[in-house]
Amino acid sequence: MDSTEQGLQDINRTVSPAAERLRYILNEEDDMPTPTLFTEMDTLQREGDELEWKESARWVKFEEKVEEGGERWSKPHVSTLSLHSLFELRTCLQTGTVLLDLEGYSLPQIVDDIIERQIEEGMISPELRDKISFVLLRKHRHQTKKPIHRSLADIGKSGSSASESHAQSRSMNDIADTPSTDQLKNKFMKKIPRDAEASNVLVGEVDFLNKPFVAFVRLAQATTLGGLTEVPVPTRFLFILLGPQGKAKSYNEIGRAIATLMVDDLFSDVAYKARDREDLIAGIDEFLDEVIVLPPGEWDPKIRIEPPKKVPSADKRKSVFSLNELGQMNGTAGGKGALDQDEEMPEQHELGEELAFTGRFCGGLFLDIKRKLPWLPSDFYEGFHIQSISAVLFIYLGCITNAITFGGLLGDATDNYQGVMESFLGTALAGSVFCLFSGQPLIILSSTGPILIFEKLLFEFSKNNGIDYMELRLWIGMHSCLQCFILVATDASYIIKYMTRFTEEGFSSLISFIFISDAIKKMVGSFKYYPINTDFKPDYVTAYKCECLAPDPSEFTPWLREVQGGEDPGGKLNVTGLDWSQLSKKECLKYGGSLVGKSCKYVPDLALMSFILFFGTYSMTVSLKKFKFSRYFPTKLRKLISDFSIFMSIMTFVGLDMLMGLKTPKLIVPTEFKPTRPDRGWLVMPFAKNPWWVYVASFVPALLVTILIFMDQQISAVIVNRKENKLKKGCGYHLDLFWVGVLMAACSFMGLPWYVAATVISIAHIDSLKMESESSAPGEQPQFLGVREQRMTGLLVFALTGVSIFLAPVLKFIPMPVLYGVFLYMGVASLSGIQFWDRIKLYMMPSKHQPDFSYLRHVPLRKIHLFTLVQILCLAVLWILKSTFLAIIFPVMILGLMVVRKMLDMVFSQHDLAWVDDLLPGKEKKKKEDNKKKGKEVEKEKKKPKQDDSEEEVRALELLLPPAGGTGRDTSFLTICVCVCVCVCVCLQDKPHVYSNHSPSSESDLDRRYCVLKLHIPYRDLVYPDVVQSQWGAYCQAAATHSAL
Repeated sequence: MDSTEQGLQDINRTVSPAAERLRYILNEEDDMPTPTLFTEMDTLQREGDELEWKESARWVKFEEKVEEGGERWSKPHVSTLSLHSLFELRTCLQTGTVLLDLEGYSLPQIVDDIIERQIEEGMISPELRDKISFVLLRKHRHQTKKPIHRSLADIGKSGSSASESHAQSRSMNDIADTPSTDQLKNKFMKKIPRDAEASNVLVGEVDFLNKPFVAFVRLAQATTLGGLTEVPVPTRFLFILLGPQGKAKSYNEIGRAIATLMVDDLFSDVAYKARDREDLIAGIDEFLDEVIVLPPGEWDPKIRIEPPKKVPSADKRKSVFSLNELGQMNGTAGGKGALDQDEEMPEQHELGEELAFTGRFCGGLFLDIKRKLPWLPSDFYEGFHIQSISAVLFIYLGCITNAITFGGLLGDATDNYQGVMESFLGTALAGSVFCLFSGQPLIILSSTGPILIFEKLLFEFSKNNGIDYMELRLWIGMHSCLQCFILVATDASYIIKYMTRFTEEGFSSLISFIFISDAIKKMVGSFKYYPINTDFKPDYVTAYKCECLAPDPSEFTPWLREVQGGEDPGGKLNVTGLDWSQLSKKECLKYGGSLVGKSCKYVPDLALMSFILFFGTYSMTVSLKKFKFSRYFPTKLRKLISDFSIFMSIMTFVGLDMLMGLKTPKLIVPTEFKPTRPDRGWLVMPFAKNPWWVYVASFVPALLVTILIFMDQQISAVIVNRKENKLKKGCGYHLDLFWVGVLMAACSFMGLPWYVAATVISIAHIDSLKMESESSAPGEQPQFLGVREQRMTGLLVFALTGVSIFLAPVLKFIPMPVLYGVFLYMGVASLSGIQFWDRIKLYMMPSKHQPDFSYLRHVPLRKIHLFTLVQILCLAVLWILKSTFLAIIFPVMILGLMVVRKMLDMVFSQHDLAWVDDLLPGKEKKKKEDNKKKGKEVEKEKKKPKQDDSEEEVRALELLLPPAGGTGRDTSFLTICVCVCVCVCVCLQDKPHVYSNHSPSSESDLDRRYCVLKLHIPYRDLVYPDVVQSQWGAYCQAAATHSAL
């Protein structure tokens, strides 16, 4: 016998009979998925002398009740059921009529078949046929929105309203054969999936029955039964409960119980696949095994539990060997429940086959092309969506702001050999080519800080050594391009597999903090440029003035003549005759005057206005982005506002700036297509300006650039391609690096900046393209479906960047503080979802207020804090290096993070690292081998011989018997204990099981809970087994006497 068969036998011994039966049902091959069920419960109401069915609750996933006082639907909430109602429902299905796969075409025919079956089985007398049929075919009144004029009329009811009500009651007749107009126009259909089917629950009390009339029907084909259902959805299931008067509340709770079961993922599968009555009962038993009971004195049953933000999947319950957690109540009732949960390992982050080492020349590149080519058409037509418009506007403003910022810094660092114009052209060219041909078009290329530092150092080196900067830069770019090709050909991107969450989050957090700090620095800089007069006193407003004083003519006569001649060649300008009090600030300083006064160095309003624009743009964007989760306006409008949140924020504060009319700093865009430096062209020649050895020696600095580009590009790609984003079209690390190398050479020949993946802007690009489910059940949060993967948004962004020169008349109205606010939002938004940032916030939270993160359940808090502290120290070192000239070795320090992560294996266990980080490839393999060894040891333990169960029971009884000379009181107490044990044993061994096809094994593997749950032993008989009046008590007395002898 092999280990697999042994494992199956062990499982069969431990699962409950319900789980074993369901395993056979759910394992049946069925190509058709189970449809979503819409459940409606109607209760029988009496209006005068007439009866009608009135809708009282409905379920798609959560329960909604009709609130009689408000004449409206309640908020969706989790159904809370009493345990007693579930037991009563189980009894109803055991004793009532169950019709599976009934051929039904109309409600009257179905009702006749149900009544006929009940008469055949002797459950009701034939005289009740007409009465039951009359009740079941009464008209159904659904909870629909009433017109305004009807509501107003209901307010002022008069004598005539009684006659109207009487006329209406007389008009109540049999149920309609076809759906009404209200049903067809019901907007609730938008919340129900297209393939949904209905289950109808009818409960009520009547005066002609002396015992309940119960029926559960599953139709062979879903059929529209006229006006039975609120919405025109075909009915597949029907549950009917009519009973004697006086138990309306009990009937209502039983109806809620079956309705809740019908929308349960696992029970609905059982209901569709059930072959007989016992299958349905097994489904209820499985549901009971998973039920969690709340103590009645510790919560208020009237409280409606809000639906969870994320509903747990039923896949674990549906899995073959996980039903009931192998017989354990709620998964942790067994002796090893807590241990198994602690040994549980999280799902590891796998980078997939894209980074598999092929061992062939350009093997990874060819696989990338083969993988992405079939998706090429969809990459274009899937971009035609309204969501793409908001993404384009958002990313475009981020890109041009970045281009202007880095262009200005490059111009200062390279003496305008590269400036804003080159930055715009390079961004448009490199970005468009990359989006068109790359393996991951969601990545946005941009200039980065380390490249800027390298350009600055390279220019200073060239200037100090008499080497032509542009030609040297060209050769470095060509060497770097060649080195990138070598990395692509040898599948060097395989090294990315060793970059775990530790490295990725350290890198992305650093970039995010750079965006945040730069935005704040620029905002603080405006306060220095436009200082605020903190000593201003309103009572002394007359003392605040600024005057222009003329210079002394005797001291500045030569200079004045020079100015006079320069300004007016004819010598007609009389400087000494100027009215200096009327000159502007610039004119006063230009002609040699001096500014005197307390308000000369202050600029009113601009600093405060800039801050309002900056913080207002950020806060409004954050608020509108979360607007889709608010309670205002319809869902589509909320989603539209959320998608266009950044555009709306920018336009709002641009309008505010124009309304105020203040001279805040504006966006400056080049207006002419020409190089920033007049003495350079658009092409750089590779020869004639530098000695020959420079062409060869440039290989060394090119190696540093290649490492920088490789690390920056591939880490950003890993962050973009993480499984959390649910990308479906795959990625292409080798193909991306290939085109980055090509663009390195192209930009070097044209004298344009070098470009690489921009982490923060790429993350913002993904966030702006996230898709969510449109049709969601009431109360259910929209499910994240993935990202709209296409190439159109990137192409449009870089095309707009290229033509920004012609958009200068429009762009000049955008204040720079508004764009700083966009930068701040991009930095903060990219931190959301990073586990490292969540763990930093844990330092400031008491344990009882900490969120329920999965890793907090499995890893001690002190170890989590230690791991976070190591990441903080690494981030601090990277920040210090970034702020100095050592920023050029930034990529080497990223490799250093990988070394630090490797050393953490000696400090933390693999179990802890699996929860707070990712396991390294080698360690993950070792972990699997260790688990195999543990599994073999467990199998050996299970194969050891066990004592016979009967011997163990005899020994247990011997221990319970009183010793010789014991007191009568002790004997009586022990006799009661023996009696209870014997009752349980007899219950387990002698009572035939409800499942006909389940044969218990020789080792008595039946679940002992079924004594109480299924046999319903009275509580009195278990507590007082010596009461002879009860059947169980008499048996226990005889058994106890026999055991004592």
